Parts: sequence; structure tokens; C-alpha cells
Amino acid sequence: ALVFGLVAQKLRLSTIVGYLAAGIAVGPFTPGFVAHEGIARQLAELGVVLLMFGVGLNLHVRQLLAVKRVALPGALLGMLAACAAGTGVGMAFGWSFGAATFYGLAMAVTSTIVLLRVFGDEDLLQAPIGHVGLGWLLVEDLAVVLVVVLAPAIAGPSRASSGALAVAVAVSVGKLAALVAIVLVLGKTVVPRFLVFVARTRSRELFTLAVLVLAVGVAVLAAKVFGASMALGAFLAGLVVGQSEFASRAGSDALPMRDAFAVLFFVATGMLLDPRQIVPNLPLTLATLGVVWTAKPLAALGVLLVSGRPLAPSLALAFGLGQIGEF
Repeated sequence: ALVFGLVAQKLRLSTIVGYLAAGIAVGPFTPGFVAHEGIARQLAELGVVLLMFGVGLNLHVRQLLAVKRVALPGALLGMLAACAAGTGVGMAFGWSFGAATFYGLAMAVTSTIVLLRVFGDEDLLQAPIGHVGLGWLLVEDLAVVLVVVLAPAIAGPSRASSGALAVAVAVSVGKLAALVAIVLVLGKTVVPRFLVFVARTRSRELFTLAVLVLAVGVAVLAAKVFGASMALGAFLAGLVVGQSEFASRAGSDALPMRDAFAVLFFVATGMLLDPRQIVPNLPLTLATLGVVWTAKPLAALGVLLVSGRPLAPSLALAFGLGQIGEF
């Protein structure tokens, strides 16, 4: 990752390109050394958790609520545009409607870690457009839970009845609401007292461990109990700790390795690519890229401009949304 990242930097490309290339080089589909894919994915997941926890540390709830009128409709419209265009591509290639819709859903969600890294490199996370982008990503992360519930019913071998599907969606929405409520309530009562208790030990190791337990613990709780993503759970944990008096200390003590682990996320993603599949599927690949690079960015740009956002930052966010999630 270091070698390929340096090469990408010299070529004036994003270091993300280098990390992905490193993953391809050590992946199972290219000659030479093959890295342990399972370990790479686990370390990558830890990188996502630490990254999202750090983002939550530096934000306030009021900053997210301030952009809800742009982020909520924008994210939903962008997902709808990408899903519809992706479904059209699948149908054009002769797939069934269920399979094509499933393909469209896969294109509807943006990769949170990619956009955060790009905006972080450009110092845009703390800018107003960065707050809009983060709110946008959170709406999509919440929608992913519903996508996961709907996908088997749409494309699976056994189609669920409309009643069963409605119940599944209602349960998922209820779990998400409970997750947010529990985390925010505990964040105002239990978490600050817990951090004060640990800080009084005057042990830096214990404080660092306490912060990591909060980050990873809430992330795992969100995934295993409430059916949400670990990234969303880690963000909520960061949001809670960020409201306490220990926010800056938590950031400096507990997150020095987050960038290294985040790099492994891109390496693990690169390991999934089989270069031999590109040429045989070139028409479908090009059509997919056309959807990814046009449908959501154009929808996002329209929403941002209608809401009165300046053109330059709107273009930055629209282009940043021109990619898809890895889920």
C-alpha cells in the first residue's frame, strides 16, 4: 500500500487509487503473493469504525439538523435516480426485473469512506458542503438497512408477500429508531459519567481502551442487535463522546491508527477485483460506469442548486457522489 500509494501520489492521482492497486496486486486473482483476505477485511472493518467514530467526534447534532432539508430529499432522490438507471441497464442486458432492480439497488448507495477520505484530503469536512455531504451519507446508511431487507424479497428465489414485507420494513425502521434513541439517551447520561470515572484513574491506557470499547462496542451493537451498519453505530458513538468534555482527548489518544486501518479498507476492496472479468463484461461495465457517473451526480447537483447552494461546492459534492458503496 505504501509503495503503490507513493506511485499514485507522484502521478498526481488520489492515493486511494494506489491502495486499490495494491489490493489487486496481492489479491487471489493476480500472480504472486496472495494476502489473507479474511484478516484484511477484519482490519478494514476496524478502519471504517475508527474513521466514522472520528467523524462523529468532530460534529454536533445541530450541524446535521441544519442540513436536513437538503440532505434528506437529496439523498433519497439520488438513490432513486441511480436505482432506476441501474434497473434500466439490467433490463437492457436481458435480466429479469428482480435481478435488474437488485443491480440498481447496489448502485444506489455511495461509499461513505471514499467520500470522507476525499473530502478530508481537500479540507471540506468542516465546511458547510461537508456537513451536507455527511448528512447525505447518513441518510443513505439508514436506507441501506431497508435495502438489505427489501433485496431478498425483490431478487430472492422465494418472494415475500406484501404483508410480510411491510412487517419486515416496519421492524427495521423501529430498530433504527430504537438504536438512535438509546445511543443519544445514554450519551447524555451514562457515557460522560463513565469517561469521568475512567479519567480519574489517571491511566492513559485505560482511557484509550475505554474510548475504543465505546467505538467498537456501539458499532457491534448496532450491527448485531439493531441490524444497522457498524459504520453508523461507530458514528453515533463518536457523536455521543464528542458532546462530552473529553472529545479532544479521545481524538488524540484513541485514534492515531485510524488512517492506517482505513488504508487497509481500500486494499481489501482491491483484493475483490478479478481483472480477467473486465474484458468479457466490458459493455456492462461501461454502462454501469455511465450510470454511476451521471445519474446520482446530476440528481445531487440539481437538488443542491435548487436549495441555493453555491455552484463550486455543489459540483464538488456531486462529483464525490459519483461512486458506489462496497456493501
